[in-house]
Amino acid sequence: MPYATPLQDFRFALRELAGLDEVLKLPGFEEVTPDLVDAILEENGRFVEQAVAPLNVPGDTQPPVWKDGSVTTTPGYAAGFRDYAAGGWQGLQHPAAWGGQGLPKLVAAAPGENIQAASLAFSLCPMLTDGVIEAILTVGSDAQRKQYVPNLIGGKWTGTMNLTEPQAGSDLAQVATRAVKQDDGSYRLSGQKIFITYGEHDLAENIIHLVLARTPDAPAGVKGISLFIVPKFLVQADGSLGKRNDVWCASLEHKLGIHGSPTAVLLYGSGKGEVGEGAIGYLVGEPNRGLEYMFIMMNAARYSVGQQGIGVSERAYQHALAYARERVQGRAVEGSPGPVAIVRHPDVQRMLMTMKALTEAARAISYVAAAAHDKGTHHPDPEQRSRNRAFYEYLVPIVKGFSTENAVEVASLGIQVHGGMGFIEETGAAQYYRDARILPIYEGTTAIQANDLVGRKTQRDGGATAHAAIAAMRETLRAVESEATRAAADERDGLRLLRDNLDGAIQAYEAGVAFILEQSASNVRAAYSSSVPYLMLAGVVHGGWQMARAVLACRRHLAAGSTDPFHASKMATGLFYAAHILPRSLALSAAVRAGVVADACGAGLNIA
Repeated sequence: MPYATPLQDFRFALRELAGLDEVLKLPGFEEVTPDLVDAILEENGRFVEQAVAPLNVPGDTQPPVWKDGSVTTTPGYAAGFRDYAAGGWQGLQHPAAWGGQGLPKLVAAAPGENIQAASLAFSLCPMLTDGVIEAILTVGSDAQRKQYVPNLIGGKWTGTMNLTEPQAGSDLAQVATRAVKQDDGSYRLSGQKIFITYGEHDLAENIIHLVLARTPDAPAGVKGISLFIVPKFLVQADGSLGKRNDVWCASLEHKLGIHGSPTAVLLYGSGKGEVGEGAIGYLVGEPNRGLEYMFIMMNAARYSVGQQGIGVSERAYQHALAYARERVQGRAVEGSPGPVAIVRHPDVQRMLMTMKALTEAARAISYVAAAAHDKGTHHPDPEQRSRNRAFYEYLVPIVKGFSTENAVEVASLGIQVHGGMGFIEETGAAQYYRDARILPIYEGTTAIQANDLVGRKTQRDGGATAHAAIAAMRETLRAVESEATRAAADERDGLRLLRDNLDGAIQAYEAGVAFILEQSASNVRAAYSSSVPYLMLAGVVHGGWQMARAVLACRRHLAAGSTDPFHASKMATGLFYAAHILPRSLALSAAVRAGVVADACGAGLNIA
C-alpha cells in the first residue's frame, strides 16, 4: 500500500497549533522562512515516499542477516541510507557550524515523523545517531566534537547507545561493564550489552557506540556509571579509520516486529578485533556522571519514539482507510440496492475516525512540545525560556507514553477494519501492530514515563507547569463557548458538545493533578499506582485541548471563505475527538483518584 505524506496536516499543526511563525522569529532562526519550511516538507515528502516507504515491507520480510560478527541489512537499506545522508536529512536540527542545517526542532519534527511513518525499522538508525550527536555536542570535549560530529551529521558514520545488559534492564544501577584506564588516558572496556539497535550493520563506514560502564574505583549504584565513546573502528589523528576495535556482534535478536532493524548483542573485550583484548574507549565528560549524560540522548530518543508512535499510527490509518474504500461487503444500514464499500458502515467509520483523531491529536501535542523546546532554548527573555523549557520537559513523557500507547490501539483498530483479512500477513495490516508493540517498551516503558511525569514533572514543581497548562486550556474553553454562542443553529450542537466535554475533561485533569500532589506528600505508593492512568489522562486532555484549538482555527478559515475540504474534515475530526475520546478522561481521572485502593489491591498478589 503506497504511503502518502500528510502534508496538509503537517502544515496545519505547525502553523495553527504550534505557532511556527513565532518560532521562526526567535534568535538564530532568522534565515528560516515559511517558504523554506514548505520546500523542506515537500522535498522530504518526495524523498520519503520514493526512497524510504518502499523499504517497509522488505525490511519486515527480509530481515538483516548475521554471519561471523558482521551484519548485512535488508536489500535496499544501504542505498536508502546513502540517499538519506546525501540529502542532508541527518543534520536538520543540528548546528550549521558542525555541518547541520540548524533548523528549529519544530521544523525538524515533521520530517522526523514522516520517515518513521514510511519505515520505522529503517528510521531507527538515524534517530539514534541524532541522540549521539546531541550528547557529544553537549558534554563531549572539543576534540571529541571535531573528531566525531561532522561525520555523524554527514552520514558517513552512525551512532548507538549502549545501556542494557542481561542483568540490567531499566535498573541501570546493575550495569557491570568494566572500564580500566590505560597509560595513554584511554580505557579498555569489557562486558556485554544487549538490545543494541543498529549495533552492527553495513550502512556506514563506522559505528560510534556510546557505552555506560564502571571504572574499578567507582561507587556502587547509578552514581558510579561513566560514559565512553567506543568506535567500531579507531579514528586516527588525521580522521581516517584505523584498526578494528574489540567490540563484536555476537548475534541478532529475533523480534515480534521492526524486523528490518538489526538488534545486536555486543561483546566488549572478547579479543575479536585488532587492538588486543579490551575495547578501546574514551571517557566523555567527567567520571561517574555517565547516566546524567546519557539522559541527554535518552530524552531526545523519547521524544522521537513518541513520533514513531504517531508515524506508525498514520501509516496504519492510511492503510485501513484505503482498504475500507475498496472492500465491498454488506448493504448499507439505511438500505441500498447492493453491497457497499465497508467505509459506509457506521462502526467502520467509528474505527477509522478513532484512528485519525488519536493520530492527529498526538501529532499536535508533539509539535506544540517541539515549539516549546525551541522557545526554551532560543527565546531572548529568560523567564520565557524557563517557562517553555518546563513545559517541554513536562510534555516529553506524554509525547512518548500517550503517542505509543495510541499506536498500539490504532494499529489494532487497523486490523479490525480489515476483519479476518487483517489477521493475514499478506494484507500488511499486521506489520503495523507488530512494529508498534515495541514502542511503549523501549526508551523507557510507559510506566517509566508515567513515573517521570509524576515525580520529576508534577511533584517537583508543585504542579505549577500542569496548572499553567490547565489555565491555557480554560482560555480555549472560553473561546469555544463564545464560538458556540454565535454559531448557526445547525452547528451549535457539535460546538456545545465540544464545550461540555472539554470542560469536563479539564476538571478531570485538574482533579488528577490534585490527587498526585496530595498523595506524593503523604502516600507515595498511591501516587505511583496512579501514574499510568495519570499520564494517559494528561495525554487525552492535552490532545482534546489541541483538537479544540484545531476546530476554532478551521472555523476561522471557513468563515473567511475557505472552500478547502481539509478544513471541514479537520473540524469533523476535532468534534469526533470531543465526542468519543475526551470522555475517556472521566474514567482515567477516576482511576487516578482510586490510587489508594489500587495500591491496597496490589497486596492481593501475595508478594513474598
